Amino acid sequence: MFKKIIFTFCFMFIIFIKPAYSQCAMCKAVVENGDVSMAEGVNNGITYLMVFPYILIGILFFAIYRYKKQLKN
Repeated sequence: MFKKIIFTFCFMFIIFIKPAYSQCAMCKAVVENGDVSMAEGVNNGITYLMVFPYILIGILFFAIYRYKKQLKN
């Protein structure tokens, strides 16, 4: 079961990586035409938006781990 989930995740990652990569042109154009503070703001915004999915996935895996641990006891 776990191998199927990992395979599905990897498959979806490979399929969706190309469209995600193509969106970087907008950010690059804004940063190249702006000043240093604008570039730092874009970088901070990207970092801020990137943190929450990882936190949510971590909470999900922790909840699954605790649930499976309770089933064994």
